[in-house]
Formats: sequence, C-alpha cells, structure tokens
Amino acid sequence: MPTVAHYDTKPYDREGMLAALGSGDVRWVFHDFRLSAETAATAAGATAVCAFVNDRLEEACLTTLAGLGVRHVALRCAGFNNVDLGAARRLGLSVTRVPAYSPHAVAEHTAALVLALNRHIHRAYNRVREQNFSLAGLVGFDLHGKTCGIVGTGRIGRVAAEIFRGFGMRVVAHDPGPDREWAAAHGIVYVSLDELLATSDVVSLHVPLTPATHHLIDAATVARLKPGAMVVNTSRGKLIDTTAVIAALKRGHLGGLALDVYEEEEGIFFEDLSGQILQDDELARLLTFPNVLVTAHQAFLTHEALGEIARVTVANLLRVARGEPPLPGTAVEE
Repeated sequence: MPTVAHYDTKPYDREGMLAALGSGDVRWVFHDFRLSAETAATAAGATAVCAFVNDRLEEACLTTLAGLGVRHVALRCAGFNNVDLGAARRLGLSVTRVPAYSPHAVAEHTAALVLALNRHIHRAYNRVREQNFSLAGLVGFDLHGKTCGIVGTGRIGRVAAEIFRGFGMRVVAHDPGPDREWAAAHGIVYVSLDELLATSDVVSLHVPLTPATHHLIDAATVARLKPGAMVVNTSRGKLIDTTAVIAALKRGHLGGLALDVYEEEEGIFFEDLSGQILQDDELARLLTFPNVLVTAHQAFLTHEALGEIARVTVANLLRVARGEPPLPGTAVEE
C-alpha cells in the first residue's frame, strides 16, 4: 500500500481523492501547506507525493524527497512547469500528471469570463445588491459576428473554439501543429499569430507554459492587438506580462482583460486573504480597473473535473507502486 503525502490540500481535494476508486488502497497524509524545499521533510515515510500547480518541485526539494525514499511525484494537474524534470530523472523519481481532466470545464469558464466581462455582469451584480439599478456604464457588444482568436488548439482550445462558434462568432486559430481536419469541420481558419492579434475582438489563450510561450502577451504583442480587443487567459499566468497589459489598459488600447490565472499567483490564489493587505502591487492595480475580471484559478473546478483528477491520480499512484507503467499519456518526461 503506497503512503502518499498530499500537499496544498483543500476540502474538495480531500473529498475527491477519498471517493476515487482504489483510494482505500492508499495511505493518505494530507497537508494544507505547499510542497517546497522548505517543507519537503514532511514527506518522511511517504513513497509518493501528490502536488498541485503552485507547489515548487525544484532540485533541492526533489533531492530531499528522494533521500526520504519518495519515488513518485503525482501531479494532480496538467501543467508541469513547476517540476525540475532533469533533476527528477537523475534522482530516479517518476513524474505523472492529469493531462485532460475536463477540457469542457476550462473552456466553459473561458466563455463565462468573456460573457461576464463584456456585459459587465460582475459590476451589475454589485450595483443591484446596493439597490443601484442604473444601467450607465454597462454597455457591452454582441459576440455574434465578431472575431474570436484561439491561441492553442489542444483539447481545451478546440472546445473553446466550438463554444464561440456557437455564439455565431468568426473563429480564427493559431497553433504550431494545426489540426486542419478539425478546423474545416467547424468552420475555423488557422492564421498567423500576427493576423490573429490584429483581427480578433476576443483573444483567448490555451497554450502550455514553455520558454517559447513565456510572456506571449507582452508589450510587443499587445501593440499588435486590434484596438479595444479583450484578452482572456485560463491557461498559465506567466503567458501574460502583467506590466505590459496594465500599461495597455491605462492608455485604452486593451479593451478588457479576463484572468483565471496570474503570473505571481503563488501564495495568493487558493487562499483567503480578505483580512490582509494585498502585497502584490500589480495585482492590486489590476483589480482597480472596471474592465478587468479576475477569478482565482477556478476554471477546473467542476464535479466532473475533480472526479477525473482523482481517478487518474489514484490509478497512477497504485500502478507505479506495483511497478507498473502509469496510465497512457500521463507520464512526464524531460
């Protein structure tokens, strides 16, 4: 029976893991703090660790884990940019992830952000609660007939593109590995990134964080955006250079910004800081703009997605403990 140290645990994590098929064959140790070099010693006695997006599995952390007898890092997320894969390989640690827990959950949240920001739902909700029924400043635009640019057409990007097509939008896409058969079936056209930025009323990001996509939206790309365009990011925070988009918002070039992720979200997102002073000046500045909407990395948060995360994670924990290969497509290699 594998003993698993589960980090950054929230109530929904615990419930999902304990309900997953096979969970009774796992000895769980739940921690509410994050995994890092400073906390790695708490994995003593564990054969595996279960980590999330803001845990920091750098070389020092992995070295401590390996020295304690940990042999498996199970990521309960799709991204793995927070893991030093080279160090994991040298230390003999297997790394697995959940590559596709629910593309619908993230794509639908993307659409929800676009609708809410465009029609000022968040502002209207707060007004009505204060018995302010004025409509001043709440004018949006019809999505129908506008252009949506999808950057990245993996599982989530494809679902998002199909949703926006359902609104009657023209959808263009950019991806280094285009799926032209899918695009043709759904009336979607692949274009260059420059053309996408210049022609899209809504730009939605659906790419992993890599050296090539780090600050994909920066001062240079923002300048190439169609004036008044809305940018939506439900992928990884560091795809966007926050300083650059703040400048674009201030001068009115960027029409709106919807974020479910933020480049410095570690230590902020997933936590209740309502009784504290927010120490991140750029996030605090973003929250002052009426045309910015931020949610705290909740796009994945559906019953279906949590169930799939737990199912795949528990299955891999048991398979690796038995000396079997992980589920197809879930192993992470350098």
